[in-house]
Amino acid sequence: MLTRNPKTKSSLQILQDSVKWHHMAHKVSSLLDVYSGLLSNESMILAVNSSFVDPFLQFESQLKIIESSFGMLVVMPSLDKVKEMGTSYEYIEDMKNLYHNILNTYENILTSLVSKDLYKLQILKEMLVWMRKDSSYMQERIMVIINKVLRFTVTKVRKYISVDAPCLGLLAAELSLLCSHEDPSIVKQASLGMCHLLYIARCQNDIGTNKPTNGKSHSLQFPSSDVEFLPKEFQQDESKIAQRVGQTLLPPLLTDFVWSLLMKLSSPDDKIASDAASILIFTLEFHAEKVTMVSKIVDAIYRQLCDNNCMKDVMLQVITLLTCTSPKKVIFQLMDYPVPADDTLIQMWQAAGSQASVAPHVLKTILLILKGKPGEMEDTVTEGKRFSLDTTNLMPLAACQALCTFLPLGSYRKAVAQYFPQLLTTLMFQVFYNSELKPILKDRALYAQDALRVLLNCSGLRQVDITLMKENFWDQLSEDLCYYHGVCFIAKTLSEYNFPQFPETLSYLYKVSVEGPRRSEDTVIVLLFLTELLNNYFKDPLPEEFLVLFINWIKDSNPVVSRLILHRIVHMLPIINKTENVSSILIAILDAFLSKDDNVVLQALLTLRRLLNELDKVTYSLGTRIGSSYCTLMDHINGGIRSMAIRHFGQLVRDMRQYTWMVNDVVLEGLVPLILFLEDDDKRVAEACKYTLKICTSQLKWSTSRLLKDENYSFEMVVLNICNNLITSHRNYITDLTSDTLRFLWSPRTYLKRASVILIGYLAKSGGHLLLRDEIRVMLDVIGRLLRDEDPMIKQLAEITYDIFKKKAHKLTSAPLKQNFQKLLKLFYIKKLKPLYNYNSPNGQIDSPTDSKDIKNDKAL
Repeated sequence: MLTRNPKTKSSLQILQDSVKWHHMAHKVSSLLDVYSGLLSNESMILAVNSSFVDPFLQFESQLKIIESSFGMLVVMPSLDKVKEMGTSYEYIEDMKNLYHNILNTYENILTSLVSKDLYKLQILKEMLVWMRKDSSYMQERIMVIINKVLRFTVTKVRKYISVDAPCLGLLAAELSLLCSHEDPSIVKQASLGMCHLLYIARCQNDIGTNKPTNGKSHSLQFPSSDVEFLPKEFQQDESKIAQRVGQTLLPPLLTDFVWSLLMKLSSPDDKIASDAASILIFTLEFHAEKVTMVSKIVDAIYRQLCDNNCMKDVMLQVITLLTCTSPKKVIFQLMDYPVPADDTLIQMWQAAGSQASVAPHVLKTILLILKGKPGEMEDTVTEGKRFSLDTTNLMPLAACQALCTFLPLGSYRKAVAQYFPQLLTTLMFQVFYNSELKPILKDRALYAQDALRVLLNCSGLRQVDITLMKENFWDQLSEDLCYYHGVCFIAKTLSEYNFPQFPETLSYLYKVSVEGPRRSEDTVIVLLFLTELLNNYFKDPLPEEFLVLFINWIKDSNPVVSRLILHRIVHMLPIINKTENVSSILIAILDAFLSKDDNVVLQALLTLRRLLNELDKVTYSLGTRIGSSYCTLMDHINGGIRSMAIRHFGQLVRDMRQYTWMVNDVVLEGLVPLILFLEDDDKRVAEACKYTLKICTSQLKWSTSRLLKDENYSFEMVVLNICNNLITSHRNYITDLTSDTLRFLWSPRTYLKRASVILIGYLAKSGGHLLLRDEIRVMLDVIGRLLRDEDPMIKQLAEITYDIFKKKAHKLTSAPLKQNFQKLLKLFYIKKLKPLYNYNSPNGQIDSPTDSKDIKNDKAL
């Protein structure tokens, strides 16, 4: 039996050795393939790096090559396994050199990219993202490579005059998460990488300054080798990381850092999400004021919360922290979502309103938004937003709904008291705006009303709200016809309960009035609310500053404002009557007579009459001016205004009868229109003229009243009587009265031309000797034109008047001595006039066909 030699290998062993060597050869071949692949990729990257390709396209192509190379690295066997397959020392050394050459080549590729453009540090961030997807043994080695590239960058930036590395925030976020890694070796490398990165960021902060070329002046220390120093403060200490990062990164980079961590909250890896949450909260607690793009962050949180993100509490805490430092940006974004707000948005509102310290800023921002009008297209003061009538951008409505959330919060109690007047006034504006848009807004129109009620209840005025409810006030408030009354009713109810905020509210309303609200409807609301408060609180004379305010409102370009203040003055007569400078408001009312809006003029007439009835008679020192203003309106195109002005003129004369030295001049100034408009087609005007002429002729002690009675009335006889009285007592006024009559001869209204021709004829007959030759020539020219008038009666009357002036002109051609004798004789011998025209007023007279279209131009003529 043969004995087996123990040194002789079995066939199985031989086969195993063969497989082993074959496997080793395959490993060696794969390493060589990786090496050759990296060299090929390196040449491509360098070629692209030296080209004039668009920087963005260049980066994209290089990133794809780097990712391909990264994929080659992670599939390589570990160095220990390569050593195990070695058969000799020389072979092992060769494999080690090949292995290190591969890693060095990859490192060289990265450093060559970064040396030319620090923007390409972004590749390191992408490598960390790729590394998270692969949990192989290469993670530590990849971190070593990243640190070497960062160390290389540190040496480079020390020599730079300026540094621009916009990706540091994103890279810092990835490294900060690795500082809490479960593997201590990864934590060590990540902490070291953070140290390098923050040094680069510090250099970037020193752009434009004379910074030293070494790192000694900076608080961060940097080792000369990986093991010489370990920045332990970054290891497993999220608070220190947040502090350092926030102190060092510029605001845009810190924003990138925060944004990246925010996106990690939705990571499926609970450890990453938790670490990101901790670092994010610490960062915002320390440095939220440096974060920009707050609106984008808030919007991202809203989207994630709508997707039921499990980190809900963290995200709401982020809203709270951002609100503390950027309340305006947060609130503007929170108001820019569809109305009504969903549960998610309401939770965000509650988070934003949780801090009492920021409550005033939040309310100021909401008040700024509430300056807008739903449906109004206009730029707001900040953020470049626009108000538009669509379902996604009704910011004022959202702000009203948000107030229903903010105002009841305990943290807002002091702020609500501080801004009560602004909130009250602004919400009244919004209720009015919403009532205008109720058909479009539907149920959303009630948010302003709800907010107003919440404000009352949160301000110790619950009883006011209860009273308004009992009066069914809230249900009627949104109706257009009731709103102005509603504003007064709110003011009255607040006054009845002596609301403690009265002084602040009055002061704010006055401030808004002086500065001028943005819209005319706002002015109306302020006017009503302020005047009602004044009327209920003041029993003493109205303060001078409010009198000035009333005068400005009377002069307002909006006729609604003018008419309302004139109407409100009537209700405030007791306190206005006690005002020392009441004449100033009377003058403003007289100026309102010139308004182009008939309703304003009518209200001014009514208000002035009520004031004159109530005020002390000392105010009649303005009697002449008041009378002249009435005379101006006697020829108004509106018959109602004409009749009222004429009637009020008579009442003024009656009230002033004790001021004989003044009243006679007033009467004679208005005498011509009072006579001519006796023939007015509008019965109201004719009756007003009769009423006023009775008063005026009585004041002048003329016996004209009986002729003004309906049964005795004849226009020509009235004119004849007045002219006879003028000859007797006021002949010096005849020339002025003739001049006043002349302008009515050009009127397009037929009845005025007829009456004017008759009146001017009698005035010429009675005082023609007082006229100069040139004046008579003018009269002949004017009357001569009427001889060609379309109306036959006007032509007939004009012929008589023309003949009168012609005779007067003929007398002026006689010898001067004879003329002087005739004038002297006229002074002592008074001859009463007799009827000249035999004129009867046509009943139911209709103006000529041209009257209706020309009457609008009458005032201009």
